Amino acid sequence: MTSTQTEPAITPELIDAHGLKPDEYDRILDIIGREPTFTELGIFSAMWNEHCSYKSSKIHLRKLPTEGPQVICGPGENAGVVDIGDGQAVVFKMESHNHPSYIEPYQGAATGVGGILRDVFTMGARPIAAMNALSFGEPAHPKTRQLVSGVVEGIGGYGNCFGVPTVGGEVRFHPAYNGNCLVNAFAAGLADADKIFYSAASGIGRPVVYLGAKTGRDGVGGATMASAEFDDTIEEKRPTVQVGDPFTEKRLMEATLELMQTGAVISIQDMGAAGLTCSAVEMGDKGGLGVKLQLDDVPQREDAMTAYEMMLSESQERMLMVLDPAKEAEARAVFEKWDLDFAIVGETIAEDRFLILHGNEVKADLPLSKLSSSAPEYDRPWVATPAAEQLAPVAAVDPIDGLKALIASPNYARKSWVWEQYDTQVMADTLRTPGLGAGVVRVHGTEKALAFTSDVTPRYVKANPVEGGKQAVAEAYRNLTSVGARPLATTDNLNFGNPEKPEIMGQFVGALDGIGQACAALDMPIVSGNVSLYNETDGQGILPTPTIGAVGLIDNIDEVIAGLPAEGDMALVIGEMVGHLGQSALLAEVFNREDGDAPAVDLQAEARNGAFILENRALIGGCTDLADGGLALAAFEMAEVAGMGVTLDAEDMETLFGEDQARYLVACSFDQAEALMAAAAQAGVPIAHVGRFGGAEVRFGGASASLAELSVLYREGFAAALSL
Repeated sequence: MTSTQTEPAITPELIDAHGLKPDEYDRILDIIGREPTFTELGIFSAMWNEHCSYKSSKIHLRKLPTEGPQVICGPGENAGVVDIGDGQAVVFKMESHNHPSYIEPYQGAATGVGGILRDVFTMGARPIAAMNALSFGEPAHPKTRQLVSGVVEGIGGYGNCFGVPTVGGEVRFHPAYNGNCLVNAFAAGLADADKIFYSAASGIGRPVVYLGAKTGRDGVGGATMASAEFDDTIEEKRPTVQVGDPFTEKRLMEATLELMQTGAVISIQDMGAAGLTCSAVEMGDKGGLGVKLQLDDVPQREDAMTAYEMMLSESQERMLMVLDPAKEAEARAVFEKWDLDFAIVGETIAEDRFLILHGNEVKADLPLSKLSSSAPEYDRPWVATPAAEQLAPVAAVDPIDGLKALIASPNYARKSWVWEQYDTQVMADTLRTPGLGAGVVRVHGTEKALAFTSDVTPRYVKANPVEGGKQAVAEAYRNLTSVGARPLATTDNLNFGNPEKPEIMGQFVGALDGIGQACAALDMPIVSGNVSLYNETDGQGILPTPTIGAVGLIDNIDEVIAGLPAEGDMALVIGEMVGHLGQSALLAEVFNREDGDAPAVDLQAEARNGAFILENRALIGGCTDLADGGLALAAFEMAEVAGMGVTLDAEDMETLFGEDQARYLVACSFDQAEALMAAAAQAGVPIAHVGRFGGAEVRFGGASASLAELSVLYREGFAAALSL
């Protein structure tokens, strides 16, 4: 082993700075039988941090349902793959870029979008849709406005230039995110079901090829930074945030998809977290091979880069592949045509080694298998979240005043300020844009369509992790069935605080229990996902936020439920009306209270009621699920988009603002309503007539306000709350 005088000594302080615990460092010594080099320490740090190794979550993630006849590829690859018939597949995943976005909002969010798009086209799929789920601190916090502006601009700047429509998502505000915003990015693409590309290397002595943009020092240590809490040194972490270039990414996608047509690709992997280290190790580990890299051949855009910097750089728009050597000239020509780097930087080897050369020196020589699949795995202590206390009495409120409080809040006001900065129509296949329920995109050149949604209610999860986890999946299910889509599968982005705290780990375990139950009951297996832990600042954790991204299939676009209420339409609720106010939006926005239990989720009722919607879509003019804000908010939103008023017969808070699950609001004509009620009676599905759409007023019982007045609140509330 050759060493260098310029590398720092391995000290306890350096080990700690790399996020490695003393016992983990001892484990490294046992594995390699000597002190690691500085580069080797960086490699272990990158591969064994929480962000890359899932060391605190693997034991629980294995309990999730991940299989089904529709699943072509489940978790473990760059993205999940699900069959949609006719020899086609949808490829999708959701990932977080939370810590980078808090430090540098624009680039953090932009590179989050870039990373998730690469995960999709690395599998051989052309991206067709994007979504995002954003959580920010309270609007009055001095950093919130800057974060919102930067994150939204970054998402739009990257996605719009790349050319993929943003068709859905969510934005929330809560003091728990003051020191740690969440930026979860989702992407989906289309591929031929028999032409999916995987990352497992195969064949000994095959070239390992670096593709795309050059390597710089941006993002060095980013994965390790993403696996730690924040403190008052946060500004020092700015250099660990990557810088993105969407135009280079667009060329990389076209070059990669073209390359895949040549037959040259044996395996391929996106360079995401931990860059060259993680991509090379994962390819070798999955294929049971070693990898030898010569860093002198790595394309570099900065002078005098060290082995440590090259191995840990998270420069964007890069891929790594194992090449069929007989196709080298053809493959190189493709990348030269697109003006992108194509460099052979190593080879696969038979030995279980990760051998890194730089100049004439060996910078790392490690057993490759110990870096990935043999990373530490912890069954961390956890305590179940205590049962919520019974809801204290709730004072009566004028129902229109309650509605006004909701629609003026940035949590429930119309989010057009956000989505108007995104291109929602590029590629010309978007059938349903953001604003009401799931986004819908036509499968190009066919009569099929795919629906996309992203959902979670963090205050439910905090109060009752099991029911909150169930509810996130159930709401995603309802959002898909509301537009006429048959739910296919899900991806998750599990955002939590410090897993070393038993109460936080208990939230994680409980939420996964609920998510698993719901995914199994609703036939929506988890096919991909991401875990983001240590979302804390100065010991203050975020709300547990296990975001669920879900995809559904519509066999024929004529079956899309995308209508709006017409004048005189009946308003019907499908599902039980109980009036659950615990943890409701009404409590939070009107009374500044977060107490009581989360609503119970009856998964059999969810499946039954969702199937009823799909079976009777011909009788439904418009449909939305009932979630935050209950019947009152859902009826207002549906009416407001249609430009008309609505009258609801009820005026009590429980009926109007209760957040019972497994419910839908349907708008239809009188004749359709009669037929729907008859069908519901025959199917044993609860249904009730609750009011009528039309007129120029919103009326709840005896209380009313003009639609025009309420629309101003609703449409201006978001920007007004944030002084945008």
